[in-house]
Amino acid sequence: MPARILDKAAQGERLTLDDALILAQEADIHSLGRVALARRTARHGRNAYFVYNQHINYTNICQNACRFCAFSRQSGDRDAYTLSVSEAVERVSSRREDPIREVHIVGGLNPNLPYEYYPELVQGVKNARPAASVKAFTAVEVAFLAERGNISPRQVLEDLRQAGLDALPGGGAEVFSPALRQKLCPEKISGQQWLNIHQLAHELGIPSNATMLFGHVETWWDRLEHLLALRDLQDRTAGFLCFIPLPYQPHHNELRAKGPDGLDILRMLAISRIFLDNFAHLKAYWVMTGVKAAQMGLWYGADDLDGTIVEERIGHAAGATSPKGMTRDQIAQAIVQSGFTPVERTSHFEAVAQ
Repeated sequence: MPARILDKAAQGERLTLDDALILAQEADIHSLGRVALARRTARHGRNAYFVYNQHINYTNICQNACRFCAFSRQSGDRDAYTLSVSEAVERVSSRREDPIREVHIVGGLNPNLPYEYYPELVQGVKNARPAASVKAFTAVEVAFLAERGNISPRQVLEDLRQAGLDALPGGGAEVFSPALRQKLCPEKISGQQWLNIHQLAHELGIPSNATMLFGHVETWWDRLEHLLALRDLQDRTAGFLCFIPLPYQPHHNELRAKGPDGLDILRMLAISRIFLDNFAHLKAYWVMTGVKAAQMGLWYGADDLDGTIVEERIGHAAGATSPKGMTRDQIAQAIVQSGFTPVERTSHFEAVAQ
């Protein structure tokens, strides 16, 4: 049975949920990898992409209490922090010599921040880095801002776009299953609300990424239903730039799940490449997989390693053991060592002329 479905996938036919479940549970990892690599090669050849980017986590104060999160703090905690707009802008402008092409901004749901802070933050960063894309605020943050400003999510997105927003990151998706969200993040918006906000963004001409957190208490069926919801929305809007499966980090949080091993990470990447046939790009996020697993991921369907990052805080708070940042030369070398051709890109996956 897996051989027949692998042949179907190799021919470029769209898989059903049942097809994908059989592959996920029964297919040999090497056979799965060969098909995923072929699908990846058909789109991208030997190219593997990366971006010169910088992460800004503007606050770790959050009114939610997601069970898998080790980053969030409450107001008054010893290590709670919030950057002012000028402090955040200084972190970007102080690296003036670096050719940063993307600033990635996400943080906690801080009830102490006024609505005006967010468009001012986007505008400040955009003014400091006019040539860079500003990829800011997850759908969860957008919903929170709508509540804070007593306006619609559409108006929030329009305000942010006016301030200089170029794209939405994919965080906050976790796993769409309502039952699992009750266990993992009951305070967070529903999976359907996450999808609705990304659809709104796409309708407004704001592209976005998509993610899934895996390797905790979910089943393969939960994973595949999540992928199907993303595939269906992409069929309607074509607004997703990239899918990023995020391995759960097992340390310093309440969930106490084991986390995925290397084979599970590779299987997840391969299934994602094959099943998400309308997503051009698949990211092996080196921060959460580790560099070596991300390098292997390029052979199992991934075509992107993310970027330089400079200083990542969220995954590392949960025990990620990867570096907090890489230089452009380091990430290019990691791609070359994997047998692929490094291609520096923009947020919109346009190749940067060298």
